[in-house]
Amino acid sequence: MAMNSIKSDALEPTRAELAPLGPAERLLRRLPVFGLPLLTLALIVLFSLLLPDTFPTMLNARSIISDKAIIALLSLAAMIPMASGKIDLTVGYGIVIWHILAISLQTMFGFPWPVAVIAVLLLGAGVGFLNGLLVEVARIDSFIATLGTGTVLYALALWHTGGRQVVAVLPQGFLALNGTFVFGLPITGYYVVGLALLMWLVLEHLPIGRYLYAIGANPKAAALNGISVQRYTMGAFVTSGLLTAVAGVLLASKLRIGQASVGLEYLLPALVGAFLGSTTIKPGRVNVWGTLVGVAILAVGIAGIQQFGGSFWVEPMFNGVTLLIAIGIAGYAQRRRGARRTTLPKAKS
Repeated sequence: MAMNSIKSDALEPTRAELAPLGPAERLLRRLPVFGLPLLTLALIVLFSLLLPDTFPTMLNARSIISDKAIIALLSLAAMIPMASGKIDLTVGYGIVIWHILAISLQTMFGFPWPVAVIAVLLLGAGVGFLNGLLVEVARIDSFIATLGTGTVLYALALWHTGGRQVVAVLPQGFLALNGTFVFGLPITGYYVVGLALLMWLVLEHLPIGRYLYAIGANPKAAALNGISVQRYTMGAFVTSGLLTAVAGVLLASKLRIGQASVGLEYLLPALVGAFLGSTTIKPGRVNVWGTLVGVAILAVGIAGIQQFGGSFWVEPMFNGVTLLIAIGIAGYAQRRRGARRTTLPKAKS
């Protein structure tokens, strides 16, 4: 019964708030909800008009999906702990060792590729469980705990490879995990959409999602409502670790080689996508569709700029600036949410 008191803490306007407003005011109130998707569509139209021979093509669509599907998976992995008010930096470090192990378990230890994949997924979930223990049992700040765990994973990747590439002939079934095309598009795009639908269902329509958002909003209040904060937070880290391992397997299938210098560059755009996700669709909290929109605007913006002849430094610059903007908007949304909580009771009295 206590769960009935847990409501959405996002800032999307309600019907009651929109009812007395005029058309223009309604549009302004909905702008934070749909502004970023509209901006993404505007960028697609703009680049299509300016680059008609290269941007609005199937080849470009395939390239964008192939390049950004891994980042989308990592962004979705990162947003799960974020929903509970934590951060998981191992999404960037873990993918380094998981893509290496997915290959080396087959080539160096003779594992059949399905067994190697299952082993990597279990190890990823295990690292997530360790992160959960460090954060919830040892009471270490999630940023510090996952930074430490991630650094250890990166060191293990360097030790395992000796700084060299892991190269071998891989089974066709393993390569098909990433190399298959469905209706002309990379299968990884369908993985992302399927995972997003599943996460949306769990987070928005099942109790576990409400519990995670309640923990993220106020863990003490959530505990008083009977929610096992420790259990659900640890579960969020385990799920994040599992999805990071999935991304590592797909990256190995795509690259066909393993090397410790590959993977860390995914950390920043993955976090940017998750932070941007908290500024749209349901502004004020991370959400699945907002995260995908965040990744999409990164993908479209970078692809368009690069086709205009942007230098190699454009992508990290774009990601860094976008991250600062996203954090600033998210912080503003948090302050608005806090202001709304303090003013609403006064308005009733």
